[in-house]
Amino acid sequence: MTLSIAHLGPPGTYAEQATIFYANWLSKSRAIEARLCPYPSISQSLQAVANGQAQLAVVPVENSIEGSVTTTLDTLWQLDSLRIQLALVLPIAHMLISCASNLDSIKTVYSHPQALAQCQGWLERFLPTIQIIPSNSTTEALQRLEQETTTAAIASSRAAQLYKLPILASNINDYPENFTRFWVVSQGEVDAGYQATRAPASHTSLAFSMPANTPGALVKPLQIFAQLGINLSRIESRPTKRSLGEYLFFVDLEADAKEAQMQSALAELTTHTEILKILGAYNVLPIAAVT
Repeated sequence: MTLSIAHLGPPGTYAEQATIFYANWLSKSRAIEARLCPYPSISQSLQAVANGQAQLAVVPVENSIEGSVTTTLDTLWQLDSLRIQLALVLPIAHMLISCASNLDSIKTVYSHPQALAQCQGWLERFLPTIQIIPSNSTTEALQRLEQETTTAAIASSRAAQLYKLPILASNINDYPENFTRFWVVSQGEVDAGYQATRAPASHTSLAFSMPANTPGALVKPLQIFAQLGINLSRIESRPTKRSLGEYLFFVDLEADAKEAQMQSALAELTTHTEILKILGAYNVLPIAAVT
């Protein structure tokens, strides 16, 4: 059996790194072979699963420095058929990659907006006058560096090795404890074969919209979980895109959606929400540090 797994490309991205780890885990623990399928954007990776072009996608959802990856949240809300199978946690170490002779020669730095934000303090300190240009991925600009010797990109050490490019500065993220959480996403319900363990899920992610923006509207859903002793590990608001001031709420809970308490909470939650979507119940698989 061979699975096709979509991820953000080109080769060398952190999403590919997480996908390779997951593919290796599938091979060793489940005897499932995987084929990696890079896509130009996160949303296209998820669309590939929704359209049946790939069976799984590995997409970033949250970084410990910069917060949520909003493209992932927005696309999951739009694509009703997708479900989270597993979470992967990847340590992130950013490198400044360039063919410039020194930092003073650099005029432009490219990278994904998340990576640029994670290195904002370093850039302001060491490259205060450069032009910063966001790109679709950390590796998109790497192929141009040999021709443009005043240009740099922020990416991983693995990316520098893949493209045979020099690292001008290492570990430039503003905080050393830098981790990104990825979700493994498929169509339909959870498949135990894709998960790290057959034990009950440690987390459930859901999203909901409110019927009206009234005082206490959000308190009522949150009180349901508090009264049942279910811990929220994350809550995030996103605009509905229908009207200014209207929001969706994404919530991560430390409980399995199949547990009796969670079933009770979800049943009550439907009475206080306009639309409720269960994004998935899953476990977390840490990824060892990669240098």
